[in-house]
Amino acid sequence: MSPKKAKKKQSGEASSNVFSMFEQSQIQEFKEAFTIMDQNRDGFICKNDLRDTFAALGRLNVSNDELEEMVKEAPGPINFTVFLCMFGEKLKGTDPEETILNAFKIFDPEATGVLKGDDIKYHLMSQADKFTEAEVTQMFTMFPLDVAGNLDYKNLCYVITHGEDKEDKD
Repeated sequence: MSPKKAKKKQSGEASSNVFSMFEQSQIQEFKEAFTIMDQNRDGFICKNDLRDTFAALGRLNVSNDELEEMVKEAPGPINFTVFLCMFGEKLKGTDPEETILNAFKIFDPEATGVLKGDDIKYHLMSQADKFTEAEVTQMFTMFPLDVAGNLDYKNLCYVITHGEDKEDKD
């Protein structure tokens, strides 16, 4: 096999590999996001596309250095496959849902699927990489406690690993 063909085959395997990292619905959502960001519709996201995207979101004071740093994160021109690979790389460090669930289950011996908000706050602010009061408040804003003051950790784990609420998916 010629080196050119071997290179093509390897890159094809890499790109098909990144597509296997996500569910079809996730790939579709990434494609929609890519299309929104590709403001000039040339199939690539560049600094001007990023600037226009920020402007559309109401942020007009993005510096060239900031945009340059974002573009530098990519190994080359940002087409959809590169865009998807970048998300794959960012998400690679996320533990599987089962691992995260098992960590929460340590605090839930009755396997109720919920934990008292006060207990979670205490542990987050006193153990290992301690959360600040602001970080705990932010978490509870994003994942509100129920009327009894409990956190639905099963839903939280799902969102961490899938990026959306189970209820929103249905």
